Amino acid sequence: MAESDFHHIPVLPEAVIEGLNLRPGGRYLDATAGGGGHSRLILEADSTIELLAVDQDAAAIAATQSNLAEFGSRVTCWHGNFAEFTPTGAPFNGLLADLGVSSVQLDVGDRGFSFRQSAPLDMRMDLRQDLTAADIVNHWDETELANLIYTYGEERLSRRIARKIVDQRPWQTTTDLADAIFHSVPRSYRYGRIHPATRTFQALRIAVNRELEVLETLLKVAPTWLAPEGRIVMISFHSLEDRLVKHTLKDSPDFRVITKKPVIATEAEISQNPRSRSAKLRVAERI
Repeated sequence: MAESDFHHIPVLPEAVIEGLNLRPGGRYLDATAGGGGHSRLILEADSTIELLAVDQDAAAIAATQSNLAEFGSRVTCWHGNFAEFTPTGAPFNGLLADLGVSSVQLDVGDRGFSFRQSAPLDMRMDLRQDLTAADIVNHWDETELANLIYTYGEERLSRRIARKIVDQRPWQTTTDLADAIFHSVPRSYRYGRIHPATRTFQALRIAVNRELEVLETLLKVAPTWLAPEGRIVMISFHSLEDRLVKHTLKDSPDFRVITKKPVIATEAEISQNPRSRSAKLRVAERI
């Protein structure tokens, strides 16, 4: 995937800016910069704002550097996972994390995040890491696979799907795996609201990228990164992420929850950016 592929449409843009409660001279962290869509909105809000953009995808961080070059020294980029980042300097006045896989990563087939195109079973957001989706489907035992698909995919037919995966491996491509999953489930389950492989692919992606583990780490360290009255804005796209964010912010003695209910996209935004349909935004303030 080239940096030119990243044309990031920021989800819930007005809610992000309102939630961060931007202040002149503030210092902000975009922990999942993507192509820099949200970062640009933050930098454009005031000419004295400074921002650190983080992303573990090399193509994304390269695109961010290119797309935000006009802001000069006001923007700094760091390539890596936000859970492994160690901030220096003054605390941040706001932290934004737009979680999960980006629409660009889904649309560019060679990364293996989607089964709409045939691609190797990769799913790594950071290509420097070793574990791939192929490693999991080709080497984990049936019980491990079933537990993974049930827990991270919330897939009720996880045992049936895991049995099919083990019986017919090795697997090479996304489309072959998705087709096998399609034919492993009852006919009545094949033509529902989503493709029968969707939840399994979600589970594999979460496992490959340790998404819940690194999110838990970020939520744990966030209070130490933020200045008093600094805001944390989290955008999640599936229930596992949203539950973790909701309960961690609610139970933390360091945060005051601003959004009693998650902010969701309007029908107008969904028509322009379908990815926003499942987005849930939550905001809390450092006490």
